[in-house]
Amino acid sequence: MFASMFLVILGLCCCTKESNQFQLDHPRLDGPSEALVGEVVSFQCEIPNLENNETILLRLFKKDDRKVVLGEYSLPVQQEIGVFPKVIKAEHEGYLECVASIQNNTEINATVSNAHFLKVVEPVVGAEIVNTGPTELFEGTKLELQCKVASGNHLSYKWFLNGNLITQSPFHWTGENLLIISRVSSKDSGSYVCQAKNIFNETTFFTSNSSVLVITVKALVSTPEISLTVVKEDNDNYSAKITCQSARGDFPITFSLNVDGEVIIKKNISERYATFKVPVVLDQHSGWLQCQANNGHQTENSRRLPLKVVSVAGPVTVQSEYVMGKNYAVIGLRLYCKAAKGTHPHFQWYFNQKPLHDQGSRIYVVDQPPEQSMLHLSVGSRSSGKYHCKVWDSFDNSTVISSKRLYVDKEVVNRLPTSVVAVVFSCFTLLILLVLFCCLSGVMFRWKQSQQKSESTLEMDQRLDVSENKMDLAEYSEDPDVGRTSREDEFYQESEASEDDWPQIEQEKGTLEI
Repeated sequence: MFASMFLVILGLCCCTKESNQFQLDHPRLDGPSEALVGEVVSFQCEIPNLENNETILLRLFKKDDRKVVLGEYSLPVQQEIGVFPKVIKAEHEGYLECVASIQNNTEINATVSNAHFLKVVEPVVGAEIVNTGPTELFEGTKLELQCKVASGNHLSYKWFLNGNLITQSPFHWTGENLLIISRVSSKDSGSYVCQAKNIFNETTFFTSNSSVLVITVKALVSTPEISLTVVKEDNDNYSAKITCQSARGDFPITFSLNVDGEVIIKKNISERYATFKVPVVLDQHSGWLQCQANNGHQTENSRRLPLKVVSVAGPVTVQSEYVMGKNYAVIGLRLYCKAAKGTHPHFQWYFNQKPLHDQGSRIYVVDQPPEQSMLHLSVGSRSSGKYHCKVWDSFDNSTVISSKRLYVDKEVVNRLPTSVVAVVFSCFTLLILLVLFCCLSGVMFRWKQSQQKSESTLEMDQRLDVSENKMDLAEYSEDPDVGRTSREDEFYQESEASEDDWPQIEQEKGTLEI
């Protein structure tokens, strides 16, 4: 009994002590949500419904970090709001919390405010382009640029080339502070600038432009073309003048001449062509020529060309080709002049023994060396006459070979040749014969069909007669007397004797005769 009463009294004492203990409400933290680095701002921490006469200690922390106290304030009696003035730094960005506790009293639990996010903006300064590669590069290579700043956060970047904004494309990529061009071209040459920008409170803008970075994109040298001309020297010797030429490529360009794979001459010039000179012997193969071109990135090779100069030789022939009009009349003529041999021929056309030159669209010459030369002329009264051509070596006119003369007349060229008339007549005759053969075949076929039809009709009639006869016999066999007579005849039919019975039969015949 005494022990039970002691427990009841002890429980009542504990309950009375707990009911008299003070409990803090959760504080509320207010302040700006965005601030500049170096700016002084204030945060307010309020404890509502404060009825205790204890001094309240308010402290400002970053969420989940109780080691660094950002601010501290002792709240006097009867005061509910504490103020934390703060010089903002970049590391202050994040969620802040206000912790309230009774000063010098650890028996009462501390309370924590709501989390308040603070964005800290540091104005951007000192933008600069960082290029880890060369400023001169060739087409097709990769360019990567980086935009760095001395200070600043919450940045956005823009890239400019020659003052124009660079946008995304299959070969241009911008992201973060990078500009990457996967395959540069000549259009990517110029002055590059990067711009970094950040914004405070959506109203204040800070920008920083880098200095200009000049990037030069060099055009790759194109595949060179090789050509050869022959020059006659004063001492009756001959030289081959080889020209190597590229259509594009930045200077300087190094041209090399190879003979059978070996470099014999090399030139480094600020031109897109180079000329080389080597001795040559007529009508003799002296190897294979090839040009090489390089402007610092890769070497391009021309086609191979034989080092062989063949003199012009006959015969020289002229072939013609008609140009037909809408009414199938010959309105033009193409004459082709060819020489049997010659690698460097020179052609000259003649009209009535006079050299012929271009006369606009009516008469013009198209040389297609070394194969041939074409003369195109309009057929008319003014173009009637004799045409021929002469051919000689372009490097030596001591030997001239002439073709036969070809007479051209408007009425003659529009007259049908005998061979054409013969072919047309033969075709017409063959057509008539084919038509006649088809007609005769049709008549014979119809006659055969009528014959077959007549025979089939006659055979059918015969079959009908036989059928009628069989029907008559059937009616006759229905008579009982007739049937009976037939059966009696059947009983009296003699059987044929066999070969074994013939001797006996002969004996019986002899006996009867006696």
